[in-house]
Amino acid sequence: MRTRTLGTTGPRTSTLGLGCMGMSALYGTADRGESIATIHAALDAGVTLLDTGDFYAMGHNEMLIGEALRSAPAAARERALTSVKFGALRDPEGGWSGYDGRPAAVKNFAAYSLQRLGVDHIDVYRIARVDENVPIEETVGAIAELVEAGHVRHVGLSEVGAATLRRAASVTPISDLQIEYSLISRGIEDEILPTARELGIGVTAYGVLSRGLISGHFSPDRQLAAGDFRGMSPRFQGENLRHNLGLVEALRKIAEQKGVSVAQIAIAWVLSRGEDIVPLVGARRRDRLTEALGALDVDLSPDDLAAIEAAVPAGAAAGDRYPEAQMAHLDSEH
Repeated sequence: MRTRTLGTTGPRTSTLGLGCMGMSALYGTADRGESIATIHAALDAGVTLLDTGDFYAMGHNEMLIGEALRSAPAAARERALTSVKFGALRDPEGGWSGYDGRPAAVKNFAAYSLQRLGVDHIDVYRIARVDENVPIEETVGAIAELVEAGHVRHVGLSEVGAATLRRAASVTPISDLQIEYSLISRGIEDEILPTARELGIGVTAYGVLSRGLISGHFSPDRQLAAGDFRGMSPRFQGENLRHNLGLVEALRKIAEQKGVSVAQIAIAWVLSRGEDIVPLVGARRRDRLTEALGALDVDLSPDDLAAIEAAVPAGAAAGDRYPEAQMAHLDSEH
């Protein structure tokens, strides 16, 4: 497993990270045993970065990772790095009611995460969305105090725009910005990514397969389970879906010419965007993990990259990446 460093101040991690959200929430039912086996397989393959959020199924995802770490070999457990998002407020029915970035809340969230994960520190800690009622300086300042106390190693951010990135970095070193980045979600290229690079901040890219949309495995007649986020996602609706799957078919032709899968070429494209970018793959099963890891062996030539850009130009996707209400919470989109 090759490695990359998250910015100038962050940890050295595997070139690919494992996004664990789907093992607990938002994509329908997952198999607990298979999820743990997938985490173990990732660790065995040299994947060190495990990404989660304390609000994924109200703590379930953190407890799942904790269980997987406890049952992993000691050497793999010691290499594992935890990346945790916090701040989302939930209710017993699973609803969403905003974000809390107050310093006291930051430390409260961290205390619970440490317990659920069964670790003595969190490697990268970040608020999932900016709390509009709390200056970002206060939120990251509280994380910096957790770093000083030894409970957290690095301060991260999630889905923030360039101006917020600068404000946060003026308070404390920021290791990385976690943000959606894929062939069909390239908004960060205009201002956010250049700003992150100017400040020495890395990027952990989530949604590199756009929630399975550009994985090559999604069909237009697929029936989604109740509660599956994609049932509300604009890119998975009606004409938007048909248009977007047309882009996938154009990408499939390039993948077939190289003898790789659509998912592998989509992940390889994100990998090609810079050594300061670590893609998170949301594999819930070992076979999908194996496929994703195969992207590490895909070498994209300048001609390949040009063909990919022609097949899926920037801005080619139909539909926003989140429903309107959720888009309103994205500082990165303002």
